[in-house]
Amino acid sequence: MTDGFPAPVAVADAPLAATITRVAELAGKMGRDLSQVFDLRRLSEASGVPTDVVKTLLDGRPAGEPDLQARFLQRLDLLRRTRVKPNGRRYTQQEIADGAGMSRQQAGALINGDRRPTMEHCDAIQRFFGVHAGFLTAHDADALTDALQRTEQQLLQDYAGRARETVPASGASAGDPLARLLQNHGVRGIAWRAAQLPSDKHRDKVTEWLDMLLESVKPNES
Repeated sequence: MTDGFPAPVAVADAPLAATITRVAELAGKMGRDLSQVFDLRRLSEASGVPTDVVKTLLDGRPAGEPDLQARFLQRLDLLRRTRVKPNGRRYTQQEIADGAGMSRQQAGALINGDRRPTMEHCDAIQRFFGVHAGFLTAHDADALTDALQRTEQQLLQDYAGRARETVPASGASAGDPLARLLQNHGVRGIAWRAAQLPSDKHRDKVTEWLDMLLESVKPNES
């Protein structure tokens, strides 16, 4: 990376390393400040991973892994601190219990670590706080990867929005298959769909296909 941000090549977790590299490259193309793109506090709140662990993982060092109970308590505490009511106050145990469809005693036991959560408990609490499935239970590296992939999707949308201005008008090249592709789906749509694919292998296929299309529609040399 540039601008003094450490390069991610040493990250031990392969999916996380690949995601960091893609995000850094995309942010660089767009001239974004990498310290903001990889802001530790923002990534912590988006992933549920503590800021010190986020930094450790981004630095490519092993961070250990808390067990499910410790991870649940850690992430639930973060939710209670960062997802607050409009007046800035934390949700009470009773409010969490009511919103998650459980008794106050159940909510209190979960919050205090006196009871191990079930998947049903996790799903209900995640819905109450409005976070994605797996927020309370995903392994730290997986949770950080997911948060960075959402960052990547937003960057892709912004990048596609810029590129969209270069798409030719419909009447300019009606016979151009590339122009038709862009008119039908738009750069934003292509980028967004590619970002939803489950792996780098699938995204590479999209890149390969687009390269083939671009090669096939090059103007004939006279």
